[in-house]
Amino acid sequence: MAKHKKAKKEKNRHDEQAEAGQASAANKPKLSTKDYEKELYKLHGELVKLQEWIKHKGLRAIVVFEGRDAAGKGGVIKRITERVSPRVFRVAALPVPSEREKTQLYMQRYIAHFPAAGEIVLFDRSWYNRAGVERVMGFCSEEQYAGFLHYAPIFEKAITDGGILLVKYWFEVGMEEQARRFEDRIEDPRKLWKLSPMDTESYKRWYDYSRARDAMLAATDTDHAPWYILRTDDKKRARLNCISHLLSMIPYEALPREKVRLGRRRMKDRYDDEAVLAGRNFVPEKY
Repeated sequence: MAKHKKAKKEKNRHDEQAEAGQASAANKPKLSTKDYEKELYKLHGELVKLQEWIKHKGLRAIVVFEGRDAAGKGGVIKRITERVSPRVFRVAALPVPSEREKTQLYMQRYIAHFPAAGEIVLFDRSWYNRAGVERVMGFCSEEQYAGFLHYAPIFEKAITDGGILLVKYWFEVGMEEQARRFEDRIEDPRKLWKLSPMDTESYKRWYDYSRARDAMLAATDTDHAPWYILRTDDKKRARLNCISHLLSMIPYEALPREKVRLGRRRMKDRYDDEAVLAGRNFVPEKY
C-alpha cells in the first residue's frame, strides 16, 4: 500500500511539473524574429569555438535527437550545423535497415557512424527507434523490445566509459501543436516530403507513443547517460534552448587565432579573364 501511495505521489509530482512547464511556455511572449536571429548569431559563434576546441583536443561526442514526430528535431539539427564544418559536426540520419543490416546485431549499424577524434555526431533518430516506432508499430518482438531496454544502458555505459561524451535529447511537442504542424505539411508543397504514412499512424497513436516514451525514460534515463527533455511548441525558443544547453554540456575554451590579412593580389600577369568566357554556357539569369 505504501509503495502504491509513493508511486501515485511521484506521478502527481511529474504531472504537476509537466503542467507547470506547459503553462510557462504558453505564458511567454512571442519571440520576435529579430531577437531570435540575434541570439542565434551569438550561439553560432560559440558553436564555432566549440568546433575548434573539439578538433584541437581530439574529443569525441554523440548527440542523440529523439522525440515525437513533428517535434522539431530536424530544425534544431539544421541550426546547429548551418555555420560549422560538416567534417566535424556529422549528421547520421539512417534509413530503414537493409536486408543485410537486419541480420546484424541491432546496434551494429549505428556503431559504424560513431565519431573519431575531433568529431561530433548528431543522430537524427537513433538506436531508440526500437523503444519508439518499432515498439508502437509492432516492428519488433516483445523479446527484442525487452532486451533493448535492458541492454541500452549497458551499451551507453560502454560508450561513456570509452571516452565518448553522450548527450540525449527528447523533443516533446503538444498534441495541438503537432496536429497543426501535420496540417501545415499537408498544405505546404515544400514540406510534403516530411509527411509519411508512419507520421499519420503516429498521429492516431498519441498515447501509445506516450506509453512507449514513459517506459523508455524509466529504463534508460541513467546517471551516465541522462535524458534531457526539450519542450518544442515554440520552435524558435526550442532551437535556442537546445543549442545553449548543448554548449553547456561540453566544456570548451576559445582558442587564440592569428589575425587574417588578405594581402595584395598579384597583378603582374593580369589579362582579361572575363573575355575568354565569351561563348561558354551560362546559367540564365531569371532573377
